Amino acid sequence: MDFLLDKIETKIECFQEYDFKLLEQKIEEQINNNKALLLDVHAVQHHVTFDPNRNKMLYTAVVHFKLK
Repeated sequence: MDFLLDKIETKIECFQEYDFKLLEQKIEEQINNNKALLLDVHAVQHHVTFDPNRNKMLYTAVVHFKLK
């Protein structure tokens, strides 16, 4: 039986929330989780869109993590 360990060198995660503070909390929590994998934030893209079904703003973010 072979045991293979590979490093995660890059990782992209997507987040969305109707409350901006909750979105920030989710991203911050995931940043802390990815520190254990030795991943740092490389880039962040964010967008705001109006959701007519809920009559609220929808906040989205894409976070690109890379190996330190």
